[in-house]
Amino acid sequence: MIRDRNTAEHYVWGANCDGWMLAGGPDLSVIHERMPPGTAEARHVHARARQVFFVLEGELTMVTAGGCLRIGPQQSAEIAPGEPHQARNEGPSEVFFLVISSPATRGDRTDLSES
Repeated sequence: MIRDRNTAEHYVWGANCDGWMLAGGPDLSVIHERMPPGTAEARHVHARARQVFFVLEGELTMVTAGGCLRIGPQQSAEIAPGEPHQARNEGPSEVFFLVISSPATRGDRTDLSES
């Protein structure tokens, strides 16, 4: 089956951010996401899921315990299970990226307090 943003299951999260579920199952999820400028997700951790964030357009800032990663177009960052992280769009334009998670993150997220 071919999926794109027009045919995939869509949801809105955070402050007007979008997600399109391109592939989903218990052992893998692939989500195409859009974050407007100035938006951020809650700082959180996954106990089991390993994630890869692959930027298509724009620049994504990923805040981890090790510091800030600035991920540009055609670049990726891997987040290991148990690693606290927060995706932010600190740039002037929208950022589009893929989030690939294995296993899928449903029920595997714990939000953390901002510190």
